[in-house]
Amino acid sequence: MNQEIKSPCIRICKMDNSTGLCTGCYRTIDEIADWVFLSDEEKLKLLAEIEKRKEKMNRNKHDTASQFNTD
Repeated sequence: MNQEIKSPCIRICKMDNSTGLCTGCYRTIDEIADWVFLSDEEKLKLLAEIEKRKEKMNRNKHDTASQFNTD
């Protein structure tokens, strides 16, 4: 029996206008709306893409913060 692939939603639903991504789950509005229609393979592919987005955005935040570090 296959286990359901859970949505990456963490109930922090706010779209970032500069990136077009939800600040909670890192998905676009279309990806959020389409989630229920995606195959398991498509969901897994999207989850992998979301991880890449998180890493990239966290790196960018770190780089921006380090610009203001006066130590």
